[in-house]
Amino acid sequence: MKVGASFFCQNYFRAQKPDWQVYQDDLTLADMVEPLGFDSIWGVEHHFSPYTMIPDVLQFLTYMAGRTKKIGFGSMVVVLPWHDPVRVAEQIAMLDIYCGDRELTLGLGRGSGRIEYNGFRVPMGESRERFVEAAEIVRLALTQERFSYKGKFNQIPEMSIRPQPRRKNLTDRFYGAIVSPETGDIMAQQGMGMLVIPQKAWADHKQDYDHFKASCVKFGQPVKKPIVVSFIYCAETAREAAAGAEKYMGNYADTAINHYEYDEPEHFRNTKGYEYHTKMAEAGKNNPQDFRNLFTKTQVFGTPEQCVETLRTVASTMDAEEFVGVFKYADMPLEVAQRSMKLFATEVLPHIKSGTSPATQSAAAGGR
Repeated sequence: MKVGASFFCQNYFRAQKPDWQVYQDDLTLADMVEPLGFDSIWGVEHHFSPYTMIPDVLQFLTYMAGRTKKIGFGSMVVVLPWHDPVRVAEQIAMLDIYCGDRELTLGLGRGSGRIEYNGFRVPMGESRERFVEAAEIVRLALTQERFSYKGKFNQIPEMSIRPQPRRKNLTDRFYGAIVSPETGDIMAQQGMGMLVIPQKAWADHKQDYDHFKASCVKFGQPVKKPIVVSFIYCAETAREAAAGAEKYMGNYADTAINHYEYDEPEHFRNTKGYEYHTKMAEAGKNNPQDFRNLFTKTQVFGTPEQCVETLRTVASTMDAEEFVGVFKYADMPLEVAQRSMKLFATEVLPHIKSGTSPATQSAAAGGR
């Protein structure tokens, strides 16, 4: 199984640092990804809050393409309703050329942050329709030398993007962020794969994947194995790992509640297309500690041996094609993230890639 690493550039809202320092730390960590043997670098798009500070994920990936030689790239995700889809297609075409023959995975999504929709002056209740139109336009622009489009939100005269992408099969690596059955229907109809960014129990994500597979069959689309994302905290001892996970993953969960307003369900309830998010916000409002605990429990943490076993369980549950780890989040210091990532790369990564079992001679050492 391929394994990548993703970056958020998160400035923890309860302990603000200069934004440039957050970037400096995350880019230092990103420079470690290829030398440590990971397969890909990913980034996530968000705007207008310290929750994550990568407003242009394709620009971030372009920068990393110039700093690396062999590694692949992925977006998680480009939020299409916030962008001119023709402009997105141009950016993708340029990134494809910069990447050469390296793998490029294009995760796309519709977003669920009110602060971001308000900032871009786009009605959040139009997100699904806007996403579908934009996805169709990006697909046309990347596969047809000339194209046109007449939709509700986009009227595009016959035109051609330049430069043309190096590859004409980029759309084969389109993946959609899916956190509800309804979104799964949209992504399946578009012929995309499933990108899982965990926000609930893995059994619930498995139900979404089963629904997604059925939707793919219904719409006559191929079923792609999902790409699964998870937060990582790898440590020498189980005690240290549990403490680090509770602190940093829990703090990240708090930032998600803050950014998405998961403690205020009314705006989701009053917005078309966000029925599932209403349920999440009701849970966040009534039991914020439960949300924090569930999020942490869903991630990957422990000794190297424990991380291997957890990842195997997740991979088998979701039939995953690829795994993407997030190693720095919330108020985690750079040196803590570096230590976790190096240990993971040394003692976990080889076993996940090869399917072998980790050595057991040190399993009983140091409180494991």
